Amino acid sequence: MNHIYYFIGAYFIGNILTAYIFLKLLGKGNVHNQGSGNPGARNIGRLYGKKAFVITFLGDACKGSIVILIGKHLQFTELEVLAGLTLAVVGHIKPILFQFKGGKGVSTFIGGIITFEPLVALVIIIGFLLFYPLTKSFTIAGLAAICLIPFSISYLYHSIELLWIIAAIIIILIFAHSENLLRKIKQT
Repeated sequence: MNHIYYFIGAYFIGNILTAYIFLKLLGKGNVHNQGSGNPGARNIGRLYGKKAFVITFLGDACKGSIVILIGKHLQFTELEVLAGLTLAVVGHIKPILFQFKGGKGVSTFIGGIITFEPLVALVIIIGFLLFYPLTKSFTIAGLAAICLIPFSISYLYHSIELLWIIAAIIIILIFAHSENLLRKIKQT
């Protein structure tokens, strides 16, 4: 029964949109009506600057971290903990509390996966630094760097199951970015 509560809770933790709360606290209205309408760190950063970007990114990353920490505290298996992270990411992308209009899920995933395995931070940073000069795109370089994570986790944990669940999360993230990716491909 604890598993069911954990999974439902993980999804609803994902529903907490930092950008929405941040703008409401500042009296700036609804994020869904500003800029791209995306309640994520990049949109908030474009609208309100670097500090707003960092606050939103960290808030959304904390959601992923919290889900991982709760799962570990409850002594769930690594696979179950990552299933919780998957639901938090889905909750951020498709939040029922906001008529399924959420963000792209990257911040939540990064916070969770680094809490799950801190060495992944190096993989993300090195991957981004390698891909950005080639792509000149923050989005494409970031997604490409994230695509390296399943292999590093599989190597560190010797687990094909963990590779597959992280790969599934990354497919969800790429799907969430599909509109942006198609636009960038058409521009080239």
